[in-house]
Amino acid sequence: MKPAVFSWSSFPVFSMKFDILTLFPEMVRSVLDTSIIGRAQNAGYIHITCHQIRDYSKDKHRKTDDTPYGGGTGLVMTPQPLADCLDAVLSTISPEEKKLVVYLSPKGRQFSQGMVEELCQYDRLVLLCGHYEGIDQRILDEYVDEEISIGDYVLTGGELPACIVVDAMSRQIDGVLASEESYMDESITGGLLEYPHYTHPALFHGREVPPVLLSGNHANIDKWRLEQSLALTQARRPDLYEAYMRAHPPAPQKKKRTKTSTPTAE
Repeated sequence: MKPAVFSWSSFPVFSMKFDILTLFPEMVRSVLDTSIIGRAQNAGYIHITCHQIRDYSKDKHRKTDDTPYGGGTGLVMTPQPLADCLDAVLSTISPEEKKLVVYLSPKGRQFSQGMVEELCQYDRLVLLCGHYEGIDQRILDEYVDEEISIGDYVLTGGELPACIVVDAMSRQIDGVLASEESYMDESITGGLLEYPHYTHPALFHGREVPPVLLSGNHANIDKWRLEQSLALTQARRPDLYEAYMRAHPPAPQKKKRTKTSTPTAE
């Protein structure tokens, strides 16, 4: 008997919905059911369901992997359980919902804040987590719309990358954070690295809080924060700095008008 597939029909279409297909749902849940993302689920701003790929295996031992054709080391996830799991999940998506099927892969497009905003245009994200040496190419060819990489390094599976994608996207959804400023002022969101933060006490281990932050002059504070962000970004991420400066060229200086004397008739 096929496992029951969770239905989103009781939730409003505007809620962001994530389906995560994985061999290790407990790993995903241990990350996403806590802190801000856990509270966002409880409040109904986002909805996350995990689908156990192994439940769809027709092998008597519930195998989901096999040796690759052509030889080589490692194992490859077989197409049958993946296809059946994807078919079951996709069958619950209404035509009105804008969906995207994503495979977390080191061969994918690099994940970035710009991509977060791009992905937030969808109503529903189906995240496929690979394992072993990857998944059968025919699944990618038939089902996957986008491959996403979170960086140039190797992980044991797609679960942690999937959690990162969900976390980054969830923070953009109205109501998940306390206010719009909570994410608009953060590193990368505005194109720059974030300025340094300080809190009480004003003196700690001989180090003082910058006086401008104690001044109460918000115009000067904003100016200081921008200067700090620019300096940090230029030093640590020159690529971001150059992109920001191209997008925010300095305003041209106004030419000072010089008075011309009117000649007097002799």
